[in-house]
Amino acid sequence: MKEFIKYTLATIVGIFIFGIITGILMLMSIVGMVASSSQTTTIDDNSVLVLKLKGEIVDHSSQEDNPFAALIGDEAEVQGLDKLTSAINRAKNNDEIKGIYIEAGEISAAPATITTLRDALKEFKKSKKFIVAYADNYSQGSYYVSSIADKVWVNPLGTVAFHGMASQPQYMRDFLAKIGVKVQVVKVGQYKSATETYTEDHMSDSNREQVTAYVSGIWDRMLKDISDSRKVSVDSLNAYADRVMDFASTETLKKNKLIDGTFYTDQIKGEVKKLLKIADDDDISQVGVAQMLQVKSESNSSDNEIAVYYCEGNIVDNPLQNTIMGGGSVIVGNTVCKDLEKLAKNDAVKAVVIRINSGGGSAYASEQMWHQISELKKIKPVVISMGGYAASGGYYMACGASWIVAEPTTLTGSIGIFGAFPDASNLMKEKLGFKFDEVKTNKNSTMSMVPLARPFSAEELNILQGYIDRGYSLFRQRVADGRHLKVEDVEKIAQGRVWLGKDAIGIKLVDQLGSLNDAIDMACKLAKLEDGDYYTGTYPMMENWAENLLKNATGGGSYLDAKFKETLGEYYEPFMLMKTLREQNPVQARMMDAFKVN
Repeated sequence: MKEFIKYTLATIVGIFIFGIITGILMLMSIVGMVASSSQTTTIDDNSVLVLKLKGEIVDHSSQEDNPFAALIGDEAEVQGLDKLTSAINRAKNNDEIKGIYIEAGEISAAPATITTLRDALKEFKKSKKFIVAYADNYSQGSYYVSSIADKVWVNPLGTVAFHGMASQPQYMRDFLAKIGVKVQVVKVGQYKSATETYTEDHMSDSNREQVTAYVSGIWDRMLKDISDSRKVSVDSLNAYADRVMDFASTETLKKNKLIDGTFYTDQIKGEVKKLLKIADDDDISQVGVAQMLQVKSESNSSDNEIAVYYCEGNIVDNPLQNTIMGGGSVIVGNTVCKDLEKLAKNDAVKAVVIRINSGGGSAYASEQMWHQISELKKIKPVVISMGGYAASGGYYMACGASWIVAEPTTLTGSIGIFGAFPDASNLMKEKLGFKFDEVKTNKNSTMSMVPLARPFSAEELNILQGYIDRGYSLFRQRVADGRHLKVEDVEKIAQGRVWLGKDAIGIKLVDQLGSLNDAIDMACKLAKLEDGDYYTGTYPMMENWAENLLKNATGGGSYLDAKFKETLGEYYEPFMLMKTLREQNPVQARMMDAFKVN
């Protein structure tokens, strides 16, 4: 018996030690993989940069940097605009890269995102290198980007989505009523329409006015760009959209000059080889975005840093709300404040560019970030670069900066505040049978218990309205001070109105139309640095591989959220609105749902 116990314990210890050694060896292997993947890459002569326009495109994504993506099955396609444009710019100046091959498909991105990407490709063409595009099926957004190519090809049985632009808000008032829930809204701003999804069953006249303005403005920009590249008149393009080209034959598409030709997938390599002037039996040297970014660039010995800080997603008060709101990108107010404080103390950082892509969120967090940006501006220049959205809370945090640069199709403004308070008393009492009683010391002591027991009274709504009014007055004053305007002038362009970047410059909400690079150039100028006497640093710092692994393993990463969006499709946004209504900060500086081009 003693021998049995001895050998059993020895076996257990051996297995335990073997597990530790195996774990260490696996860890060393993984670290080796990570290290080897980050080494500098060389490019073969006569190479082609391959851009895969598929999935969601955001301003800044760390997904490509996750070395465990393939191991854990993380195939969610989320690409960073910063990496795509950087790869294009590097390819332009790399003698070994002879052209770009766009492999297009379904993409989802903000209008300003796809115009920025297309502008980068337009700049690439100045190098006299070729760009060709191919797809089995083009979405409208991917076709818009691909239309800059010298040749646009499609599968013989493929399609090109071309039907015009639309916004189709969803309204859940009647659905909520079916389950005994009503939302009480307190707001300021004639155009502040984010609450309509809870309280109405159709667009208000004011919301229809502003949505019509920016949807038409974005479509006009897209039509002009396609017209210039494809040599087709805007009137003709509109006529094609009216007829819905999505289901047109490829013969019709070619006749209308939307495409240049049709090929099967296996025939595309032959066409690219002709452009490269290589033999049919030679292989094409293909370079991906990640590989292009690993090519050694010219070293910069400058000690001056321009920090580029990315803020993307809903604005929230604390990190917990990231999980509550579905695990996507969020702007956590107190985290951003701490990061900006560190940048203020970093003597190497001579200026800060804050890239904002947000429709807003918590008014409280927006005010905190406004304050921190104002404090940072006292020490060094702060330039805002607006992405797809910098509206409501996104504009709130931006308005105190030294300079504001917006894309022409950025959605911005939306200066307004609201509070949305769910009243579930009918659900609790009438449908579920709950009863409530109370003992209170003061007239409105039960006000905080309202969502479950009863709706707000008229007096309580007046109290809330006063609170919202003060928040709006503060927001409006912040804009007036930051933009050097009179409060009454701000009021004329506020009221929750959403503006396109190209229109915002005329009403002094922004200073300049341009890209992130234009914002960096302005930061350099304001910091009084000579051309080239700086390098850029990206913030927040990338999570290390262990954090990425833990995030994905525990369900907190973008993978699960992307799959959730994929499963729910068009129902994702209304589902998340209902899910997060009670968990949000009750006072919101937020615009309506994000508008994207698919």
